[in-house]
Amino acid sequence: MTISTQHLRGMGVALTTPFRHDETIDYDALDAHIDYLVEGGCDYIVALGTTAETPTLTGDERQELALHILDYVDRRIPVVLGMGGNCTRALVAEISAMKRLDEFAALLSVVPYYNKPTQEGMYRHFTAVAKVSPVPIILYNIPGRSGVNMSVDTIIRLASENPDKIIGIKEASGNMEQAALVITRRPDGFLVISGDDSLAHTMIGLGGDGVISVVGNAYPAEFTQMIHLSLDSERHNEAAPLHQRFSALYSLLFKDGNPAGIKSLLHALRPEYAEVLRLPLVPVTEPVRKALRAEAAKGI
Repeated sequence: MTISTQHLRGMGVALTTPFRHDETIDYDALDAHIDYLVEGGCDYIVALGTTAETPTLTGDERQELALHILDYVDRRIPVVLGMGGNCTRALVAEISAMKRLDEFAALLSVVPYYNKPTQEGMYRHFTAVAKVSPVPIILYNIPGRSGVNMSVDTIIRLASENPDKIIGIKEASGNMEQAALVITRRPDGFLVISGDDSLAHTMIGLGGDGVISVVGNAYPAEFTQMIHLSLDSERHNEAAPLHQRFSALYSLLFKDGNPAGIKSLLHALRPEYAEVLRLPLVPVTEPVRKALRAEAAKGI
């Protein structure tokens, strides 16, 4: 039986992790940022994704940060938790040990990276994750980071065999033909979520269910409006002008890597949000910073 997934349609934000200048987590800035997103009308938050600089956080920091976000959001909107890895045994143990995991709306789990598993390896990995997780799983396909693409057949196989546990995919392959095939073949209720802000409007037009967004950190109200208009079949065309207003940001935000771009933009919009990253990530170059400041000054 397929569970309801309507609460995870729309505009989800891949939450950033603000740091102080000594690179410790700035929880005051984080709380203010969460309030900004909730008040801006975003549909849900994704904690501990790539945009959160999760690979640079210690295990203790990840657990503390996840629970802090959960408590501070306080059920105002759903919180999805990013948990992935390239060792299935270690990931299963981490999921089993995670406190209060059942309070999250879902897990977002990436295709294993670096060791480049086969399709059968991906299938067995996510079957093991689904078996141990107390909450539903959203697959995360991002070949640019993982080095391998999860095929349509593997996605549909996992979705069909685990309808109550594997409920969607964040599709960031950039391959719209693949996204369209998943949308066509998916079981009822299976979410196809854009992992690219620039492709979200188009993917929704093909039948997709929304986006997990980076730019939504900076403009939650405006980007939520664009996504909601895109999802409304009678008003889909009204979203196009809004989508076009973001066009310069779509490329600028990733020119020097993510989340360097979004942190620079957030600092331009709200100077109290420090433009600090942890190595090996570094801030954007000065030409990109100037361009982002110019975009911030123009507004959306």
